[in-house]
Amino acid sequence: MTSRRTVLIAGAAGAAALAGGIGWWRAPPSAHEPPFTPDAAFPNPLRLPGGDGLYGIFDIGNHFTIVGKPVTEAIVPGKPVTLLAYEIEADGKRYRNPLLRMKTGGMVRAKFWNALEETSIIHWHGLIVDSNNDGHPHYAVGGGEIYEYDFPVPNRAATYWYHPHPHHLTGKQVYLGLGGVFIVEDDEELALQKALDLALGVTDIPLVLHDRRINEKGELVFAPTDDEKADGFLGEQVLVNWTPKPYLEATTRIYRFRVLNASNARVYKLAFKSGEHTLPHQLIGNDGGLLEAPREVRELFVSPAERIDVLLDLRAQPPGSAITLHSLAFDAMEHQGGPPAADTPTAAARPSAHAGHGAHASYGAGPPADQNAAAPVATAVAPAPAPVTRAVPALGVAMELMRIHVRRKVAFNRAVPEKLSRIMPIAANCGTARIITLDHVKMVWRINGHTYAHETTPITVKRGAVEVWEIKNVPASMPHPFHIHGFQFQVLERKHSPEQQKALAINDKGLAASDLGWKDTVLVWPGESVCIVIDFSHPFYGNQVYMIHCHNLEHEDQGMMLNLRIEG
Repeated sequence: MTSRRTVLIAGAAGAAALAGGIGWWRAPPSAHEPPFTPDAAFPNPLRLPGGDGLYGIFDIGNHFTIVGKPVTEAIVPGKPVTLLAYEIEADGKRYRNPLLRMKTGGMVRAKFWNALEETSIIHWHGLIVDSNNDGHPHYAVGGGEIYEYDFPVPNRAATYWYHPHPHHLTGKQVYLGLGGVFIVEDDEELALQKALDLALGVTDIPLVLHDRRINEKGELVFAPTDDEKADGFLGEQVLVNWTPKPYLEATTRIYRFRVLNASNARVYKLAFKSGEHTLPHQLIGNDGGLLEAPREVRELFVSPAERIDVLLDLRAQPPGSAITLHSLAFDAMEHQGGPPAADTPTAAARPSAHAGHGAHASYGAGPPADQNAAAPVATAVAPAPAPVTRAVPALGVAMELMRIHVRRKVAFNRAVPEKLSRIMPIAANCGTARIITLDHVKMVWRINGHTYAHETTPITVKRGAVEVWEIKNVPASMPHPFHIHGFQFQVLERKHSPEQQKALAINDKGLAASDLGWKDTVLVWPGESVCIVIDFSHPFYGNQVYMIHCHNLEHEDQGMMLNLRIEG
């Protein structure tokens, strides 16, 4: 790996790394519209992707450098503070946590420059890549170092994302700001955009959900206690696209919302409501892209790292009406009763020598040849912020997330296509499954009786194998979003689901609409078993080492993850 990593010489002034703020973009109002006064509960315009700044749309073409660094931004209006962001400078523009966009089959050639004073690495969540490009924590680079990425993107169109993945630091770095949306497009996606006259950032809108604790100075506060490390760190308010209490101005047409749960630990039960009435809307996609056909839904669970793609039809809403995006109340099922886990590994997870990764490579000195600016290595965070005094809503508490104001009537006669995509199912059943058990001993969360050890690969699979995994969450547990690196999977069946999950079932296998199609993350409730099928075929030669883990980031950082070796 020596060719992938180099050391940067630190610059002299830390202020350069903090230079520049994150702006936001919104469509200008019509000249015929009266000035809009939002209600007091949601006073801030939703940040939207635009030409640059936060979530600026960056179309991947030539080689680019993406820098992880501290920046200055006012999350709370009028209170600029330090947080972390990824930054790209290109063609005179500065993009922060850019919305990366590309076509299926294109190439990503990028340098990640770590301008923090701690290790980091970028994981391309949901993308099918070899292990050198996956962002495994083994390859995390120190402050001032670079990691080079070079990989094709064979994935079908979908909303993916990218975020840091250094061991023990992922939760902190994501919480403090690092992460962005990665959109892949193909012919099916472009046909949908044309059919519904969708424009990214205008009528096709990513909604990135972060729950955060913010003190009176407007600073992000991340200081989990031992109990919060065991349960997951929850915020006292939900930001949408880094906007507190946001509103969106809309017209009487169909809108597309690409929802990403980028929270560390909070699960949402999402619904659109007009007053007390829950509105039907159409689910058209999830983690791995478009479903075969739209599915009408009224509420959906979305756990950390999951994505849903929905259409909301506002044509029947009168101008002056308001729609609210809610997270409905649900039973969080934390610390349910049941027998404690046995303190022994299961037979399904026999440790073996780590074949895919050797010792860390040595580094060569000197800055990258194509880097224009000499940005310094900067501290990862500002001095410790004051604590938050407001109460933190528990997992499962009802919350209002965003208001949509219908401002004016427009003519919109487009119809949602009856057929969106073609998905070839993988023929399999739960009868011959590999068992993956999620449990704990004294609130140390484990997978198959193990916590993460860098040098071992407890799960080994032959390249090209098709396997069924039955992911079993023990009853004395809490909800776990289970994620696999490097591969997409299909959900076959849910068994022993709680009533709130059963209520969403659309077939006799207990699947919710959001379980259809291709997935990379699935929520598993206490006492529940979820069967998934994975085709481990890929074009990469040699042994490849990926990861499986819980995407509750505090669970992950405390070791609820394992290496997965594909022997090729």
